[in-house]
Amino acid sequence: MYHSVDDCSHDPYRVTVSPRRLDRQLGWLRRRGLRGVGVRELLAARAQGKGQDLVGLTFDDGYADFVTHALPLLHRHGCGATLFVLPGRLGGDNAWDPSGPRKPLLSAEGIRHAAAEGVEIGSHGLTHLDLTRADDALLRAEVRDSRALLHDLTGAHVHGFCYPYGKVDRRVVDAVREAGYSYACATDPDDLACSLALPRVHVGEQDRAWRLRLKLRLRRRPVEGV
Repeated sequence: MYHSVDDCSHDPYRVTVSPRRLDRQLGWLRRRGLRGVGVRELLAARAQGKGQDLVGLTFDDGYADFVTHALPLLHRHGCGATLFVLPGRLGGDNAWDPSGPRKPLLSAEGIRHAAAEGVEIGSHGLTHLDLTRADDALLRAEVRDSRALLHDLTGAHVHGFCYPYGKVDRRVVDAVREAGYSYACATDPDDLACSLALPRVHVGEQDRAWRLRLKLRLRRRPVEGV
């Protein structure tokens, strides 16, 4: 689970990894015979009993630096990824992080460019709300309308959803299922872990080889339906 790829000298929420660090992390994966891919590709391989050499890479929020910094590094290492974006904030910034630096988000053109380069585009909701606190009407709009907008924007079906802040409960999972998503990513959903609440490992600037090795070992656990 990545977010921004940029200068991380001021990063109070730990959402940024430097391009140099990402380059080294992707290289670490490749030297161990692993390849980063989008989540949909990973799940399809697992469904066929394959994919032991694949690692799902996700980038949340749709920061503009994905295209300028992350995408060239993914190509360099022969990796794919899933980019979870906010169609209700196209060309805006991360206003939900009040204490952090303002980071520009991708425009519609930037998202289409990433999709054309082979990146899987998924929804992160419309505006980055805690969906567990949204009323039923707002929850449906954030989940359903964002999928429709991204389909219109890219011309492709949107299979994946990512819960803002990683917060999820049964009601939110049901809304995601009813909206037609085939999978969804959380952070650490505990007893909810399934194809609509996939757990992920946060990766940041401090994650060098030994920390990556430890995280990979600790988080290898079965997920229902995957």
